[in-house]
Order: sequence, then structure tokens, then C-alpha cells
Amino acid sequence: MLPVDDLGEPVPLPAPPRRVVSLVPSLTEAVLTDVLDPAALVGATDYCTHPPDLDVTRVGGSKYPDVARVLALRPDLVLANSEENRPEDVARLRADGIPVWVTEAPAGVLAALGSLRRLLATAWDAEPAWLPAAEDLWREVAPPWARAVVPVWRKPWVVLGRDTFAGDVLRRLGVVNTFASHPERYPRPPLSDLQDADLVVLPDEPYNFTRTDGPQFFPTLRPVLVSGCHLTWYGPSLLAAHPTLTAELGAPER
Repeated sequence: MLPVDDLGEPVPLPAPPRRVVSLVPSLTEAVLTDVLDPAALVGATDYCTHPPDLDVTRVGGSKYPDVARVLALRPDLVLANSEENRPEDVARLRADGIPVWVTEAPAGVLAALGSLRRLLATAWDAEPAWLPAAEDLWREVAPPWARAVVPVWRKPWVVLGRDTFAGDVLRRLGVVNTFASHPERYPRPPLSDLQDADLVVLPDEPYNFTRTDGPQFFPTLRPVLVSGCHLTWYGPSLLAAHPTLTAELGAPER
């Protein structure tokens, strides 16, 4: 019986993959950290920035990869995500006989790590040390101490809503997302509806908020600029994310 990915699609893996293309930056970091021989990663997106010395063929962005370039690399596995990558690109790769493992957009930290655990165990029979360490680090949920609005885009404004990985990251650190009960995962409220909070958390991706582009729209909220790698990536970066975000958010000592 063939293994299946997070969406229940079969992924033929007769042997550990030796030529891998990753279309997801966080998965690139995850498989290259104590799992995959670096030489086996033959392609990655333009946004795969970790590890910093990554030197592989670039295949474009996550949303619009150069599928022909991916095919030319002759991968025996492509890593994708249901939220970051388009179904039509995944379908084209599979139609050309390329196994594609699609991870589901996680609704929380432990679900994300569970998804990684299954991928790494199935494809490489691996459990890197950072995986159980991250599970232990993030298992506890701190008591709520602040409310935050979390924009991820502007023009128009888009914020974190329900069932998002980043929202759960903040929740476990004691910060309540003010749009956590919204029916949409990424609502687009008017700016006037984004002012009822204690903090505004501004990541540098997907929109690159900076000290001069973001805080001025929230004059009554304390701005917290964070790395998108810490807020939205799941994998070994979660080990550094916990203490870093705790300090940046100004969480009370426990």
C-alpha cells in the first residue's frame, strides 16, 4: 500500500528520495536539518533562505514555480503545501510521473510538527533531534496576558483569522489573536476595525512590514516587529522562535 500525503493522495516512494525539490521554504529548512544529504536537494524556491548558504537551482516562487524547470531536475520527490502551492502545479507534476508530497496548511503548532514527523518518517525513516525538542518546547500554553491584531498584508489589509499556525504560536505564548473567532482564516477587515487590541504584531513576510511601514497605522497599539521565519515557519526554526518571540513580545516572566 502506497503512503499518502496530508491530503490523502498516494505518493509512490519505493526508496528514500535522492533528488528532492522543495516548493516550501519551511520544508526546505526542515529536510536539510539533520535529515537529508544537502546534495540530494536539487531545487528550491527563490524564497528558500534557510540555511543561508543554500546553493541549489532556483525554480521561482511558491505560488508560481517554473514547473518545466522542476521537471528538468528529474526529482524523485517534490515537497509542496496546500496553502502555498497551486493545485494545478501539483497536478501537472503528478501527471508527469513526479511524486509530490503535499502538507496540509496547519491549524496549530503541534499539528504542524505532527505533519513533519510523518513526512520525515515516511520518506527517510528519520526523527531529527529538533523535532521532539520542538514538540516539548511548544506543548505548554501560557496564560493570556495580551490581545493582538496580526496583519500579514496591506493594500488591502489582511490579518490572521481562525485556525492558523501563526495564531497558535502567539496563543501558546499568551497572546490572543483578536480575530481568532472570525469565520475566515485570513479576513480583510477595514483598518478601523484593527485598533481594538494591546499589540500589533508585524511580520516581515509575506508583506515586509518595517518600522516605517506599518506601526503608523496603529497609533494606540504597541508595535512588535517579528521575523516571519519565527512566526510562520514550522520546523527547526521553532526552537529559536520560542525564546525570541517571548522576548520581542515582552511576555511576563513566569
